[in-house]
Amino acid sequence: MKNSANLLRKIETIEKEVMDLKLSVLRDLTPSRKKLISLKGILKGIDVTDQDIARAQKSLYNCLNG
Repeated sequence: MKNSANLLRKIETIEKEVMDLKLSVLRDLTPSRKKLISLKGILKGIDVTDQDIARAQKSLYNCLNG
């Protein structure tokens, strides 16, 4: 019984390693997207009010609702 449990654990470990390998290969084969640009600090020194956020939300939802 103990040997069977050990064997099953080893098989599960191998299956996980194979899945990780597949994902790694897929990541390497998939064309990379454009480089991400950090927007950190873009609003430094600018005060955004609740009213600004409300206007932006209203504008966005008006565009989405057609």
